[in-house]
Amino acid sequence: MASLITADPAILGGKPIIRGTRISVDFILELYAAGVSREEILADYPHLTPEALSACLTYAAHAMKNEIYLDLKAA
Repeated sequence: MASLITADPAILGGKPIIRGTRISVDFILELYAAGVSREEILADYPHLTPEALSACLTYAAHAMKNEIYLDLKAA
């Protein structure tokens, strides 16, 4: 997960994002919550991978348990 999810204070105010994108974990979670399927997300954002979507869900699960430790890049 750590290789796919990152945070940088210079990108989206330091929100956790999918590495190499400006797509935040919370945006992906909002899509799922709105009923958008994994296949639809991948079709709408072809630069994303199934592994990146899984990493978002894993990140969220660990965050809910307070088990997340991300090193922020210095701006």
